[in-house]
Amino acid sequence: MARLWCGLVAVSLGVALIVVDLTIVNVLLAPVIEDLGIDSTEAQWVQESYAIVFAALLLLAGRLSDLYGARRVFLLGLAVFGVTSLGAALAPDGGTLILARFVQGVGGAMILPSSLALVNASFTGRARGQAFAVWGSTIGAAAAVGPLLGGWLADFSWRWAFALNIPAVALIAVAARACLHASPRTRGRVDVRSAALSAAGLGLLSFALVEGRTYGWLASVEPLSVGGVTWDGGPSPVLVALLLAAAVLATFWRRQSALRRRGAEPLMDVGLFAIPSFRNGNAVTLIVGLGEFGIVAVLPLWLQFTLGYSAFEAGLALVALAVGSFCASGAGFAMAATVPPLGQVRLGLVLEAAGLTVLGLCAATDSAWWPVAGALFVYGVGVGFATAQVTNVVLAEVPGERAGQGSGIQSASRELGSALGIAVLTTLFFSTLGTSLRDRLTDTGTPEAEAAHLSGAVTDSAGAAIPSLAEGPGGARAADAAREAMTTGLEAASCVCAGLLLLALAATWSLTPRTEKKAGQGLPRAPEASGARGTARATTHHPRSATQQAGQPLPSPETGAPDTA
Repeated sequence: MARLWCGLVAVSLGVALIVVDLTIVNVLLAPVIEDLGIDSTEAQWVQESYAIVFAALLLLAGRLSDLYGARRVFLLGLAVFGVTSLGAALAPDGGTLILARFVQGVGGAMILPSSLALVNASFTGRARGQAFAVWGSTIGAAAAVGPLLGGWLADFSWRWAFALNIPAVALIAVAARACLHASPRTRGRVDVRSAALSAAGLGLLSFALVEGRTYGWLASVEPLSVGGVTWDGGPSPVLVALLLAAAVLATFWRRQSALRRRGAEPLMDVGLFAIPSFRNGNAVTLIVGLGEFGIVAVLPLWLQFTLGYSAFEAGLALVALAVGSFCASGAGFAMAATVPPLGQVRLGLVLEAAGLTVLGLCAATDSAWWPVAGALFVYGVGVGFATAQVTNVVLAEVPGERAGQGSGIQSASRELGSALGIAVLTTLFFSTLGTSLRDRLTDTGTPEAEAAHLSGAVTDSAGAAIPSLAEGPGGARAADAAREAMTTGLEAASCVCAGLLLLALAATWSLTPRTEKKAGQGLPRAPEASGARGTARATTHHPRSATQQAGQPLPSPETGAPDTA
């Protein structure tokens, strides 16, 4: 059993790597631009390419986990991630770095759903809740540690942010191979058309959510340059991407339903959505993603340009979130025997909403560090409970041979919810900042044209123009107004995030009561869909053997053998 927990640590650290690489580049963009001499368009693609490819391939990666074994896909994902990290660290120009980030997203997409499938298959009963507590707390902590690590490495070289991944990947791969049992495989193939539709639909949707504020949601506000072609007028590329994503994903869903009715092999088994805990749990996951990490995108800006923190100090402030998340992991171990997973999800959402409410109330242009850290600690404890156990609830009744697909769908729900939350929160934050600053300036007698110019400069720079604004003639008053406007934006963002998390709390009551089993008892499997006719048929749940409960892989019902990776 000790080997199994060691394997869990390896899997969790693998997930931590991909989450850190989603957030660390935000802090490193300035030295990257200076070192490689890239323009703002290339810088944006360095930042966003990873996230877009990562989201686009999650469903495909989940299916591959079922077909080839979750451990094999996890190890291959680590290899891709390590090689591309080396390419990014050695990149001589912006084009090479962007290409490395694109392919790095492929590795990340392979790691996340396969890690979920490994945890889901390896643990049962009380240990299962504890394992998900470790896995989920790692995500929350890694999201907070990324900016801190980036701010620290920025003082040395941005290349170390990628180079440090290489020894970490090697150690994680060795531990995973030594401590995790080979995973079961199912016989089948990947439907190429479904894979293309899935990648295109999710990629377009992710692009739209990530880039909406930059290029405009309806009409173009900034030119988009790709491969020498520039889109600089008319409807926004984001609007076109959203419409195309809706059409492509609708086509994808129809194809999956048709393949299932014919008894063929869909990339995504839509029959999983007949399982109430899976269907409703993914809806909760999406809403949680909306409210959970959007605040992390705007809080460092407020800390740096309103309170005057350095990038490293802003990252250090977020450590309170990471500490809270890890504390939730430890508490989850003790609570697993008495509090069911759904109860922990609800507790986490309440704590998250409370922490964000306190943050909004204590935000001021001269806030001390300790109330901010206290609010983030409470928020982090909530993240540790909710993020971990909502995954436990979603996957509790997914049949073992479909664990990869279930994990891919759950990962996609989490990622798209986070992307949508960041899009909504950043749009709200910057809209509030611009409007509030313009109103404050005009109220103090600044001409409307000048007020509009100053508010535009502060908003477009994400607040970075405030220090230079304060140095200009008569700029102290304008800088103070800008800091007050940023604080108003943070207050609005905190309240909206808290409201979204309370909405997620209300949505948890749609989950079926049968997920609320006493800790230590195996959760029943859901009715498995009949592939030939698309109708649900009841299956009898048989308890796992003692060796299976200790983490031995379940044999595939089709091949009877696990993978050998």
